[in-house]
Amino acid sequence: MILPGYLAVLTGFALPVCLVPLFESLRHAQDMSTLAALSDDLAGAVERAGRAVVAVHGRQHRPSSGVVWRPNVVVTAEHTLKRDEEITVTLPDGSSAPAVLAGRDVGTDLAVLKADTGKAAAAELGDTRNLQIGHVVLALGRSGERGVNASLGLISGLGGPWRTWRSGHVDQLVRLDVTLYPGFSGGPLVDAEARIVGINTSGLSRVMAVAIPVSTIERVAMDLLERGRVVRGYLGIGMHPVRLPDGRSGLIAIHVQPDSPAAQAGVLIGDVLIQVNGGGVSDHDDVHNHLGPGSIGQTLKVAVLRGGAAMEVEITVGERPRSED
Repeated sequence: MILPGYLAVLTGFALPVCLVPLFESLRHAQDMSTLAALSDDLAGAVERAGRAVVAVHGRQHRPSSGVVWRPNVVVTAEHTLKRDEEITVTLPDGSSAPAVLAGRDVGTDLAVLKADTGKAAAAELGDTRNLQIGHVVLALGRSGERGVNASLGLISGLGGPWRTWRSGHVDQLVRLDVTLYPGFSGGPLVDAEARIVGINTSGLSRVMAVAIPVSTIERVAMDLLERGRVVRGYLGIGMHPVRLPDGRSGLIAIHVQPDSPAAQAGVLIGDVLIQVNGGGVSDHDDVHNHLGPGSIGQTLKVAVLRGGAAMEVEITVGERPRSED
């Protein structure tokens, strides 16, 4: 029951009517204080993560962004580098340093540069596996003149491992509802704790912004630093999906590269691949999934149809030639 002259409020107690305006004012002030605190936290996250963000000058006109992944090592988006030499980076303190291209991988859209990063802080890394759809994130970029820029958004989608349109293997799909302004590709995705959880890129999808997760970057960066390239499995078969008369799906060999692992195993043009290591195949990914990191030297048992007769061939996975990259 509401006592005369009092107003019940949602907080569970009653206020004198004369104090309601004061209460509303205090509640408004509390809301504003909370908003201000959130704003300060976001600004702090930008400042903290921005200490590892550099501008990469590897193309004409506008620079792209990069991250000091470890001392003297910068990671950026491969598609933003239009030259292999005369690359420079603008460090967080505004100084410029020459950079040497250690390697690039078009499959994952990652490139690694070696540069004297001075006192620039190395990235404080997080893990995309801790992200959830709806989490607030920041995309950062750095221009040579204006310093760090930021864009606020959300994680709009998460998925498992996926293969890019350039045949690269990415450990997790991280889809973003965030604006990647010009020059932001190669810059970091930052979580609410100011940790860098990935590298943003517009080069792996024509319809959405995605982030390359830390686990993929660590793997690819190690390969590029050690070998200058990412080593991938290779069979040497050109394939096209087909539907068999019995309703099964398969991949017909339309080209077999001479001296390739497939050719050495006896695969012929016209053979229809229906299984790899006991699993059915209906599209290219079903084969590519067996050609991931560490697959070189492994033997694949491939069931094929040749002239309507079933047979099995064993293909030893080779190393993808540089000319195929």
